[in-house]
Amino acid sequence: MNSRSSNRPRELRRRVNLRARLHANAKWSDASILNISSRGMMINAPRSSAKGSTVELWFGRQRIVGTVVWHNGVHAGVSADDFIPVEDLLASEKGPSLQLTAAPWPATERRARPRRHEGSRQWARWMEFCAIGLIALGLSLGALALVGSAFARPLAQIELVLG
Repeated sequence: MNSRSSNRPRELRRRVNLRARLHANAKWSDASILNISSRGMMINAPRSSAKGSTVELWFGRQRIVGTVVWHNGVHAGVSADDFIPVEDLLASEKGPSLQLTAAPWPATERRARPRRHEGSRQWARWMEFCAIGLIALGLSLGALALVGSAFARPLAQIELVLG
């Protein structure tokens, strides 16, 4: 049996990019948390500590104390001394203090004169009246043409007889 199979499975890490303050070797510096789980994290810090040293990370009001378990250049793996409240950290990252806010877009009227609701209703009524008038005019001219052609033949015969 393999010795690794007796170990607990590795917890999935959540990829993040959180800015934090790092206290290591009695100095403060900026750092970024690149991935995080409830037991540890990978950080990016210009001053990484040696393997086995204790570091302190501050993210907002959260304090995480841990031990450096590996480092490679500016990246380091930190095993936390206590449970890391990952969901709380991510929730505080999305809090209102870090959300982008902007004033609402100004609602400006592009017309020279803004339209009023009543004015639009009056315009629609006028257009409807004109359309109905044109339809009525067309129907009456058609009816006049039918009546004229209906009387034209008998009147032509009467004219021939009267001569």
